[in-house]
Amino acid sequence: MTATDVPATDVPAAGAAAGTGAAPASAPRELGKPTIVVSGLNVVYKVLATGKRATKPQRLLQRSAGRRGMREIHAVRDVSFVAREGEAIALIGVNGSGKSTLLRAIAGLLPAESGRIWAEADPTLLGVNAALINELSGERNVLLGGLAMGLTPAQVQERKAGVVEFAAIGEFIDLPMSTYSAGMGARLRFAIASAAVHRILLIDEALATGDAMFQRKSQDRINELRAAAGTVFVVSHSLGVLRETCTRALWLDKGALVMDGPVAEVVDAYESATAKR
Repeated sequence: MTATDVPATDVPAAGAAAGTGAAPASAPRELGKPTIVVSGLNVVYKVLATGKRATKPQRLLQRSAGRRGMREIHAVRDVSFVAREGEAIALIGVNGSGKSTLLRAIAGLLPAESGRIWAEADPTLLGVNAALINELSGERNVLLGGLAMGLTPAQVQERKAGVVEFAAIGEFIDLPMSTYSAGMGARLRFAIASAAVHRILLIDEALATGDAMFQRKSQDRINELRAAAGTVFVVSHSLGVLRETCTRALWLDKGALVMDGPVAEVVDAYESATAKR
């Protein structure tokens, strides 16, 4: 495994639950080897008083001005867990709980304030690694997205028809992506990203896109990817979808890991807690 270049903390034993040292019920020993190890991860945003993320020049100016008007948001707080091949892991929590931030940190898109992330392979964040260009047609983007994920031109050609059919965008495949609705673009990104088998696939809200039929197809595709010995992380507010798609859940609240376990148990606890608020 390789680690992101952030300050080190002690690495939890494979299968250890966050903060407890005990093996979580969601990661039985018959699962495959670890694909992701997150240890003591903290992610802190530096934002302006307006709530907007500060750019590097703005941060430099704030330093010279005594940091007035600058705030720090502790988005992920001391999170630790081990993910194994064959798992589909749901990230649940209210808006602002740190789910997407954690996903982007795992993908290597956000720096850690402290802690460490080990990844067996490069994680693919759906819609990011598939580097699509709005001015080009959907068909052209299928080619670019496939190549960006490491497929050969021949493999892209073999899978192109399946990608187009899965995305269900019909004649729009010949039009620029700038003409697509948000849902159509998300479906095409999902179709492209899931055309290859990934060791680590990160999906943020993709399952909330489209009608019931597309959501069912997405669930089936995730199950196929998981069966191919990869690890899948899913962020979605559709708890019913997560129950059917995932085997394990991490519940985050204010950036901290509240519960880690079998998806049904964690979702039940989360729904019970939120119903009382």
